[in-house]
Amino acid sequence: MKMTAVIRACLLGTALGLATLTPVGAETLQVMSGSASSPLNVPMNRAVVVESDQPFAELSIANPGIADITTLSDRSIYVLGKVPGRTTMTILGADGKLITNVEVQVTPDVAEFKERLRQILPGEPIEVRTANDGIVLSGTVSSAAKLDRAMDLAQRYAPERVSNLMSVGGTQQIMLKVRFAEMQRSVSKNLSSSLGIRGTAASNNIGTIGGSGNFASNSTINDAFDNGNVPIKADSTGALGLGFTAGNLEFAVLLEALESKGVVRTLAEPNLIALSGQEAKFLAGGEYPIPVSADNNTITVQYKPFGVEMAFTPRVVDGDLINLVIKAAVSAIDTTVTMQSGGFSINAFKRRETQTTVEMRDGESFAIAGLLQDDFNDLSSQVPWLGDVPVLGALFRSADYARNQSELVIIVTPHLVTPTRGEALALPTDRVRPPTEAELFLFGKTVGKGPSTGAAAEVAKQDFSGSYGYVME
Repeated sequence: MKMTAVIRACLLGTALGLATLTPVGAETLQVMSGSASSPLNVPMNRAVVVESDQPFAELSIANPGIADITTLSDRSIYVLGKVPGRTTMTILGADGKLITNVEVQVTPDVAEFKERLRQILPGEPIEVRTANDGIVLSGTVSSAAKLDRAMDLAQRYAPERVSNLMSVGGTQQIMLKVRFAEMQRSVSKNLSSSLGIRGTAASNNIGTIGGSGNFASNSTINDAFDNGNVPIKADSTGALGLGFTAGNLEFAVLLEALESKGVVRTLAEPNLIALSGQEAKFLAGGEYPIPVSADNNTITVQYKPFGVEMAFTPRVVDGDLINLVIKAAVSAIDTTVTMQSGGFSINAFKRRETQTTVEMRDGESFAIAGLLQDDFNDLSSQVPWLGDVPVLGALFRSADYARNQSELVIIVTPHLVTPTRGEALALPTDRVRPPTEAELFLFGKTVGKGPSTGAAAEVAKQDFSGSYGYVME
């Protein structure tokens, strides 16, 4: 009984000793003498045992930096992979003759990498292979974010030696809807007065006094008084003139009051579709010619685009999460600002532009830009000293008041989209058909009856006065 226990203990010790010499996962390659053997694949930082069918006397490795070799017996070789690469192991017999050359290929340890990949990205069908001294990833992942995670993990096992053959599944086309909304309000008020005095003695003017300069010269006043009229400009609005005579003096009083209000509403809604990761551009407007001085005193023309502009690069990050790099602008020619250059008259531009990067989900919206501007201008001018006189001083003063308010907001909304059949789409012109001669001359119709079937017919059934569809009035 005791002898049996001793034998079992010896067998257990022998097994533990072999396990210590041969690492976990080691492989055994049977080397046949007489010809070159098949390549030996050794994982990096792992080992394999090579056995020969005849005793050998000498071993050598071409590049010890790639793999290390140790003899376990005259028939067994311990090969340890150090860094990825290829080298050759030569086995010689006791008589110095060549037994065989073994091609040793050290590759990254993809077994551990596969295990980590399953833990970090469960359910993703990613295939891992080795190629030369690198790793090749293939398969279809559910999002770009998971593709990046797999690539980052692979770089830790094979830095700068990872080939990406993976593709991203799901919807990868994004439609971006941008809404430009701008409201401008302006209010201006003006109140001015002018006073003219003329003496008739010796047919000469005694003097003129003006609160706002409407009486430009004495000759103008003379003409006005001789005609019996108070001088009022042709372009004056809200002007009241009063003239009277007191002895040898003639008086003329002119009062001007003006109030103006204005409201401007601007709205643009460009839509554009792009593939994930690809840039798309949109321009609805025109190009403005600008003369530019060139060599030899010549003038060339360059064109500056204006209108509704948009450029964006979408990227589906994970599922329906979308990253957007957006540049949007609305510009128009400003005729109030003009520059003269080389005989050319060049206008300025009004431009509202934003450039940013945002992240949102399918169908969500962001107000990526907003501007509330309030300009206030108050001006008062008067004749010195006379304008400070109570009550009567109003005849020698003029006041201007102006206030401009503008509010701008830019809202973006991305949508994941897929193509559809062409007949399911309706165009703005589908519901419009040139009228026949009978419809035009007998019934006075400028538009003929649209199609009776198809998507265009469904659009044609909508009310033209509604807030949807294509309305042309």
